[in-house]
Amino acid sequence: MTGDAPLLVVMGPSATGKSTVGAALAAALGVPFVDGDDLHPAANVAKMAAGVPLEDADRWPWLDSVGRTLDDAAGTGGAVVACSALKRAYRDRIRAVAPAARFVELAITEEEAVRRSSTRADHFMPPALVASQFATLEVLGGDEPGARVDATLPVARIVAEAVAALGPDA
Repeated sequence: MTGDAPLLVVMGPSATGKSTVGAALAAALGVPFVDGDDLHPAANVAKMAAGVPLEDADRWPWLDSVGRTLDDAAGTGGAVVACSALKRAYRDRIRAVAPAARFVELAITEEEAVRRSSTRADHFMPPALVASQFATLEVLGGDEPGARVDATLPVARIVAEAVAALGPDA
């Protein structure tokens, strides 16, 4: 890899494979992986586990934490963080703290996300909240730094397509 340290957010609704793809992408790039779920305050996790969608007021401190995690990693070789980053305003919030952050959006249908979510036994996000995530989703804009990749592809291919789309400074 050449150039600047990669500061990447693997984004998308619940059950798109953010953690799996993020870990694989981080391994391919030789940088640490951070699951954004681990950066949520306990109150956010409890709210989601109870089937209550987060409000923006719940998300701002979490998004700031995601941004700080990336910004801190800029001086240590980079990082990949899995974070839903569903709205442009959320991505803007992350980039306000970590201006070099770029995004890999995992594109999937709502039906496939519900199917995947229904098969997970140990995740705090219930399938009932998938619809609210898709209602909130604003796909990555053409003027935003990053790429959209089909989340139904094999993980290795998703990683390869993301790296190819982002270029040598992935």
